[in-house]
Order: sequence, then structure tokens, then C-alpha cells
Amino acid sequence: MDRDCRIRRNASSYRTLKALRIWFSLILLAAPGSWVVPLRAAEPVVISTPHLQVAIDKQSGALLQLRDRTTGFEMLEDVPQTTPLWQLELAGGTTIFTGTNARSFRCERLEGKPAGLRMVWRDFGAAHPGLQVEARVRLDKALPLSHWQFRVAGIRHGELRKARFPQVPGLRAQANEYLAVPMWMGQVMSEPRKTLPGKAGKGQRHEWAYPGLLSMQCLAYYGEGGTGLYVACDDTSAFRKTFAVSSDAAGHVTCDLSHLPETGPASDTSWQMPYQVVLGTFQGDWITAAERYRAWATNQVWAKESRLAQAQVPEWILNTGLWVWNRGRSDQVLTPALELQQRLNMPVSVFWHWWHGCSYDAGFPEYLPPREGKEPFIKAMSNAHAHQVRALVYMNQRLWGTTTRSWTNEGAEPWAVKGPDGKIHPEVYNTFTKEPCVSMCMGTPFWRNKYAGLAEQAVRGLGVDGIYMDQACTSLACYDPAHHHPPGGGAYWIQGFRTMSQDIRRRVQPADGARGAIGLAGEGCGEPWLPYLDLMLSLQVSKERYAAPDGWETIPFFHAVYHAYAVLYGNYSSLTMPPYDELWPAAFAPQEPLKLLDRKFSRQFLMEQARAFVWGQQPTIANFQPSHLQDRRAEMDYVLNLAVIRRLAGEYLLRGSYLRPPQADAPEAILDMSRLSIYAGQQGGLTSFQQRFPLVISGAWRSPGGSVAVALASIADEPLALNFKVDTDYYRISRKAEVYRLDAQGRTDLGVLPRDRRVSITLPARGACLIEFTSARKGQ
Repeated sequence: MDRDCRIRRNASSYRTLKALRIWFSLILLAAPGSWVVPLRAAEPVVISTPHLQVAIDKQSGALLQLRDRTTGFEMLEDVPQTTPLWQLELAGGTTIFTGTNARSFRCERLEGKPAGLRMVWRDFGAAHPGLQVEARVRLDKALPLSHWQFRVAGIRHGELRKARFPQVPGLRAQANEYLAVPMWMGQVMSEPRKTLPGKAGKGQRHEWAYPGLLSMQCLAYYGEGGTGLYVACDDTSAFRKTFAVSSDAAGHVTCDLSHLPETGPASDTSWQMPYQVVLGTFQGDWITAAERYRAWATNQVWAKESRLAQAQVPEWILNTGLWVWNRGRSDQVLTPALELQQRLNMPVSVFWHWWHGCSYDAGFPEYLPPREGKEPFIKAMSNAHAHQVRALVYMNQRLWGTTTRSWTNEGAEPWAVKGPDGKIHPEVYNTFTKEPCVSMCMGTPFWRNKYAGLAEQAVRGLGVDGIYMDQACTSLACYDPAHHHPPGGGAYWIQGFRTMSQDIRRRVQPADGARGAIGLAGEGCGEPWLPYLDLMLSLQVSKERYAAPDGWETIPFFHAVYHAYAVLYGNYSSLTMPPYDELWPAAFAPQEPLKLLDRKFSRQFLMEQARAFVWGQQPTIANFQPSHLQDRRAEMDYVLNLAVIRRLAGEYLLRGSYLRPPQADAPEAILDMSRLSIYAGQQGGLTSFQQRFPLVISGAWRSPGGSVAVALASIADEPLALNFKVDTDYYRISRKAEVYRLDAQGRTDLGVLPRDRRVSITLPARGACLIEFTSARKGQ
């Protein structure tokens, strides 16, 4: 239907032929060069390619149809849609505009191919006489995707606080539905229509902010074996935005994005979304969605300029065989690491909390001097270096305790993040002292200089090897007009982080010019931080340990996109109860900190380690004590065995790209799961639950050279026979590929891939290996 439409809602009658002719003439006079054929009241405006069809309501501009033309599946429900395409929130948060407020709406086709539409809403009343909203959509040439743009004009300076666009109404129900979200590492929810409405069943809105807890600009809602909705943005500057999925009490699911405009110069009376929203369909699962996003994302600046891609990650980080995440003074951290390194016979590095002079989650940023004193600390670091043990020390990169002397003495409050109300909003993390902290604004030179100066003192003055920048992969919107950034949304947070990280490296660069001698790590994952962080802490491999069952399952979503561009590490995996900060109130201290957990939780420990291994993370163990090498020998042997295999499989597990693993016939079991964190574990706070998990966890990887390997890790107490079929087309390998088994004993030749492409292997109890497929024989 090559027809344009222009509708004025105050034109109440055009039923007769005469009225239609008059209407048509007026339209031609108002817009020379366009032509319009009136549509029936219920008929939408449709654009399509061989891949996707989009329909828009001709009277309101609401999205009516998103159809995959390959399968014929319509993503939206066949019900009257009342959800407008967009919504504006003005200053004060009480004034909301949508397309239904406009007295004038027109829709016209865009010139060129593929097909596109331009929609304009005008006449919003005397209070906003010049307000005009424009949306454009253009279909993709090669894929079932549509690209959406948005612009608001005729607004007063600083008036627009939020734009919600596009709003996708009523997703059609399918069998076996899933919602996948890259919340940091990634998570997937099965049967979202049952879980999303909440325990009360009244319906809820679930939001994920980017850049921050949402590590990538995408999400996927799909039916297993059916069709999925793919939602993404093509923003390469990391502007603030929020992805959301909502469900009402009846289980109707909608999706939308909210954008936070930055406030420009006083002369600005318009705002244009500085990127496009991508809506489309796909057949597959969350890995399919990740592969689609990866095709775009790995061609963007943050991937090309990532420190791993640019060979800027320090060698000592790349060579780390195992991380020890301990807390306290040097004898509680460095000494255990030295003993573990002697046992492992490969480099061990430490991830060091509670080295600082202030209490945890309360006294930041008064880290210096170290709690054991400057000279003892330097001596301990010197001894660690003599044995090739390196240390990242904890320094939160945004919090300042408001009860600290420095908060007052250094006049920190003016440079803290301010909300739309112009006030600071304290955050309380320490459940014992209840002392508040405030987020400092990354857009201000004051905070960047303060933090970089502390990092310089720690590296140059104390000899540490790098900084763990807690809460790094998060960001906040700041509305303080006195700061050095546009108030509200924008890209200033990541720009400020870039400036700060570069300043830290400049300050501590060794005199001999050795590149990348220090490491900067950050909490969580986030694509905009790839050029600035050497490694990222990915703790969702241990999600069950710190979060109650909530319907979400951890998936390596971020890894599936960016593993070849990031070094990932971290694990809450521990054999003990949590430690207790000696600077916290003694009244809350447990009688036996670091007490060994019941052995019934051992499989949880193994599962956490197995996930990290097959998902390509550097192995990490928390709260390690040398006595564990004897007291929990089986568990520790498992960790050490995985570290050895990873060392041999670096082309896959360090530099490889994630692939969909084959389906292996592995049994499942109900495991006892402990739930405790640094706070939840105190005062008898250990809780437990049971959950079903597979006894073999798998991943698949393509090396930079094109070989493919399937990583397998068993947590079973008995040998398991596994059988899986290799999809040679998907893996892009020969049907006569050479097959090898790689484990701690080295590489074993298994011959040529069988004609039926099925591989049968046996994993020993708590065994692990990689099954490698290559077109050329490798050395034994």
C-alpha cells in the first residue's frame, strides 16, 4: 500500500465524496509535493521488506504490528492497542504528554529504500504552543530490523526530563517464553508472564539503566522454538537510557525505552535522540540475540580500543593463574596467596579488600594509611613481589562517607551527585553502623583529582600493582548546574571516567616507560568501560550465594558478545563463612569468622568454579585459608585442576569468542545452596535453599585461529558418560575435523570427527576438559 496519510482530529466528518475531495485538496495545498489517499478508519499504515513488516495506527501513530515475514509470526497481540508510541515527562515529573494529547498528526513515507515513515504530532494546546514531536522509522535492508529516531522541538530550556520511546505494546504469548537481559554478566527468566507481575500478582515495571547495571544496550524476549523480540540501541557514546519490561495482572507484557536528555545551552528549544532504537525479530534464543548484537558491537570504538584488543593489559594480569579474594591485613591476604602459589606452581594474584585504614562501606575515601601501618604494608608488598605475587587493592570509585572528617574538611558536598530536586541522596551499605555515603559526580574535576591522587599514593607510595575500582561499571544522572557537565542525562559520566583512568595511568606510569605496568579493575561488566579497565569483576557466577531465588538464571550474555575484548574474573565461591571487618562494631562480630561451611554446600562451590571455567573467566577463590588444602582437599583440587586446564586453553578461554555449546546428555541433581554475603553471613545470617542444576556445565569457544573447543566441567561425584552432536555448519568446521581432548594431563588425539558427528566421552568424577575441533593436527 504506497499511500501516505495526514489526519487532523478536529476534522469530524469526511464521509461523502465531496468532503473527501475538499480534504484531499487542503492536504495538497498544505504540503506541496506529497500525495494522500484516504484510508478506512481501521486501516493502518504499513511498511515492509521481505524480512519485517511494521504497521502504524494512522490516527495516533501507535505501533500496531511487528511481523516477522519469514515465519509470518506477529509479535503483537490482536487487541485494540491503547499504548501510545511515545511519552514525554516534563520538569517536575507531573506533566506527561503522549501522542493522544496532539490535535494534529500526520504520517508520510520517507523517500528511498528500504521503506520508512515520518510521523509528526503538533497542536498540544495553549500551554505548549510550539511543541512538536517527530518520529521516524526505517526498515533494515538485510535483517528483520527497524531503526527508530525521535525528536522534540518547541520546548523551554531544561523542561524535558525524560522521553519514553518507542513503547511496544502487548507482546503475543508463545509457548516456553524467556526474557534475557544483560544485567551486568547476564540473566534469563523463564515463564516471564508468571514472574513479572510480582508475588502480589498486580503487575510490575522492571527497569535496567544503561550505562550501568545494564552492560549492553539490548534485551530479548522470545519463545523457545518460536520468534523473539530483539530490542537494542546503536549509541556509541553511552548516553543515559533505561530499558523496561512491564506486565499487568493479566500477564500482558509490554516493552519500552526511556531516554534522559542532557540539558544544552539556554538557547536550545529542541532535543533529538543522538542514536537510534532498533526493534526487530529473530528465531533462536538469547545466544542468537547476543550474536546479532555482537555483529554490531564488536565493530564499535569500545571493542576496537579495548585494552585487551590493543595489547595494553599488563602481562601479570594475563598470566594470573588464580585470584585469591581475601580481606584484612597482609598476613590474611598475601601470606595465603604465597602458599597457594607454591602449591599451584603458576602465578597467583590477590584481590585485596580491607587493607585500608577506614572501615568498609563507611569511611570511604579515607583509605590511607593502611590499617597495619605504612612500613609493614610496604615490606609485605615487597616480599610478595619477590615471589611474583601481585595485588589489586580496593578503592570505591564513587562513594564518600558523609560522617568522615574529610567530607567536611575538604568541602566534598558541592561535588556530589544531585538529584532533580537539587539535593544529595545518601546511600547506606554498612548494615552495622548505618553510616551513609554519597555518590560523587564523575563529571567533576574535583572528584576525579581526589580519586586519582589516592590511587597515585597507593601505587607509588605503597607499591601496590593496581586498583580495584568498586562500582566502576555504574553511572548516575546528576542535575547540579554548577558541575562541569550538562545537567541530567548525557555521556559525561563515561567521559569523566575516561579522563580519570587516563590520569591515574599517567601519574603512576613507571619511569622506564613499561606499558601497562599497573592494572585497573572494575566491578561488573560494561561495554563503555572496555577501553579503560584491564579486567572486570563478574560475580553472577555466584548469584545464588548472595541473592534469593527470584526467577532469574545467570547466563554469560556479556561474555557471549565481548569475551575476546575483556579479561573477566571473580567469584564469591568460598568454603567458609564471611570474614568480619575488625573496624566494625565488636558487638556484631561472629564468634567464628571464616568458619568452614557444611560439606553439603560443596557442590555449590564446585558449580561456581565450573561456571567461571566454561564461561571463560579467570578462576577466583574467596576467603582462602592454607588449611583448606587439607581440610577441603577435594574442593581445592577441583579449583587447581581447572586453573591448569585454563592455562593450556588460553586461545579459547582467554582470547576466544563464545559459541552455543552442544546439547550433552547430562543428568541433573538438586543441590543444597548457601546464601550469605559479607553482611548476610553475620549473626547467624546463613540461609539455605535447594535448587536443581545440571551436573555438567558447558561452554563453546572459537579461537582467533578458527579452531573450536567445547569446554566441559562436571560437579558429579561419579564418572559421567557424555554424548553430543557437533553442528559443523554452525561452528564452521570441517566434517572431517581432527578431534582432541585437552585436560590437565595435556592434549590427547581422538582421531577424526565421526561421520554422524557425534562425540562420546567420559568425564571422571569432578572432571573437566575441552574437546577441540581443528582442521590441522596440533602437536601432542
